[in-house]
Amino acid sequence: MFPFVIGMKKFFLFAWATLSALIMLATPPKREFRGAWIQVVNGQFQGMNRDQMQANLTRQLDELQACRVNTVIFQVRAEADALYDSHYEPWSRFLTGKQGTAPSPYWDPLAWMVKECHKRGMELHAWINPYRAKTKGTTELASSHPYVQYPERFFSYDGLLIFDPGLQDNRDYICMIVGDIVSRYNVDGIHIDDYFYPYPVAGVPIPDDDTFRRYNNGYTNRDDWRRYNVNLLIEELYETIHTIKPWVKFGVSPFGIYHNQRQGDPIPGSATNGLQNYDQLYADVLYWIDRGWVDYNVPQIYWEIGHKAADYETLIRWWSQYASKRPLVIGQDVERTVKAADLRNPRINQMPEKFRLQRTLPGVAGSCLWYSAAVVRNEGNFATVLKKHYHTAPALQPAMPFITREAPGKVKKLRVEYRADGRYLAWDAPTFRDWRTQPTRYVVYRFANGAKRNTNDPTAIVAITTKPFYRLPDELIGKKFNYVVTALNPIQNESKPRRKKVK
Repeated sequence: MFPFVIGMKKFFLFAWATLSALIMLATPPKREFRGAWIQVVNGQFQGMNRDQMQANLTRQLDELQACRVNTVIFQVRAEADALYDSHYEPWSRFLTGKQGTAPSPYWDPLAWMVKECHKRGMELHAWINPYRAKTKGTTELASSHPYVQYPERFFSYDGLLIFDPGLQDNRDYICMIVGDIVSRYNVDGIHIDDYFYPYPVAGVPIPDDDTFRRYNNGYTNRDDWRRYNVNLLIEELYETIHTIKPWVKFGVSPFGIYHNQRQGDPIPGSATNGLQNYDQLYADVLYWIDRGWVDYNVPQIYWEIGHKAADYETLIRWWSQYASKRPLVIGQDVERTVKAADLRNPRINQMPEKFRLQRTLPGVAGSCLWYSAAVVRNEGNFATVLKKHYHTAPALQPAMPFITREAPGKVKKLRVEYRADGRYLAWDAPTFRDWRTQPTRYVVYRFANGAKRNTNDPTAIVAITTKPFYRLPDELIGKKFNYVVTALNPIQNESKPRRKKVK
């Protein structure tokens, strides 16, 4: 009898935990980073003219919007080149087929993407690779490429050209490029990926002997010196971005393993066995987070649950424990997730369990999907499941009180207007003092007559818009509803509500 009672107790505890998790997943969070990467370095747009590329991007953005993705991370600088009208670097071959050749007919992909994302209520984060100056497949550099102008600032490694991280001239140059983007484009964020010092090749040393000898800054340990160099760039990038526009977020997506755990090692490490940020890419991600030099962190945990060298569950729990001083966003690989069987139920894939971990572990603020095209083609029904189960309501961005806690005032003169094409809920923008209280978006909630007006319930959100009006649906004419409108500042801090009863 006694073992049976203990067994039943464990069963009910398990059942209750499972039910609690299901309830949590059934009601999506009001604030969650829901991102998707759109890369160019894979050549997905090469050979397309302007209209074809815009049509392709429109399809991707429309489907991401339908999946309630709220952040698009668009690659605009893959190898010291540009998918925007740069004042300093050549047009990318990944856009036009030949580096330095402008698009014809002319268009600016970054400016176009900012406009199209904002129209859909999404943020646009410009994704750059800071150090890589030439990929392996590039055979010709334009005369305006920085390597052609300053070859002494670079080193070659495994077919790549790399800005030497040990040179202050290179840090200044990279900050100038980022400052130019932030100054001239209405981007919501700057995003860098996992390429710092180059991924190591066995038997091929990094050729930085001369730089270490000349600019070691008193370091005798070369590994510490390399980490110091990258630390300097991260700090300088953060200061560059926030000096120009304090509301523009700086995000980084490092490789999924920070450091492998070793007996007696004082450096925090995970129970993994793979390439390491700290030791081999010289990216001390925890240090950046602790110093407040990044606004969000997206470790690329692309492996499946149960992976022998880099188990997904081990890694998400490790990052949750050590990196929650800034919003932690999990880089998810769509294809690997839907192709891997759940360990407890092999008839389904690992998407449910990964979402359960994402939404129940402390400090995890959302996920970013690698990559957009896999979502758009509905790989393994991933997009369908997002719409039906996990992204059933819109989401605001994670709170970032370390940037500011201030919010806009209430919207003014909330009213119903009758226009030629229908009825509108309209309002006037609140007055504002500076960017902290400036309204840049509005949230419209709808509640049934007599229902509690709970603005913490994301299922009540019917629109997140940059416009000071919302068209009331014709099919609801004759029914009574309570509408609530709030204002968001550039980092999506929310104002107090203004209410209006509408019939």
